[in-house]
Amino acid sequence: MLQLLLLVVCAGILISGLLAVCLNNLIAAFLFSAGLGLVRMPDAYTRIQAGTKATTLGNILIVAGLAFYHPGWSPKLALVVFFVLMTNPVSSHALSRAAHRIRTPMAPATVTDALADDDKSGDAEGAP
Repeated sequence: MLQLLLLVVCAGILISGLLAVCLNNLIAAFLFSAGLGLVRMPDAYTRIQAGTKATTLGNILIVAGLAFYHPGWSPKLALVVFFVLMTNPVSSHALSRAAHRIRTPMAPATVTDALADDDKSGDAEGAP
């Protein structure tokens, strides 16, 4: 009976380790795609978008893999995921707005400038 219990525990540890390794490989793929997006995208706006999406998901997967290694840390890791989900999009939005404000050129294939109306109205938000 003790041998069976030991076998079940060892199998659980092995499966947990394999799952964590699979998540780490998936993380590497997403972070590689972020780097590839930074090289291949035509302008600053699409580079910001490519980098932010891939690194957000990559960071969440890193935390998920860590949760498999240390299950007791799950509540703290959930806070980390929440923080990443809140800060990465906000920071990329701020970078994009700043790039638009200093007139960073868009790619020639860009069809719509959603912030063009803000420029025409004299920046009614009251920003300096």
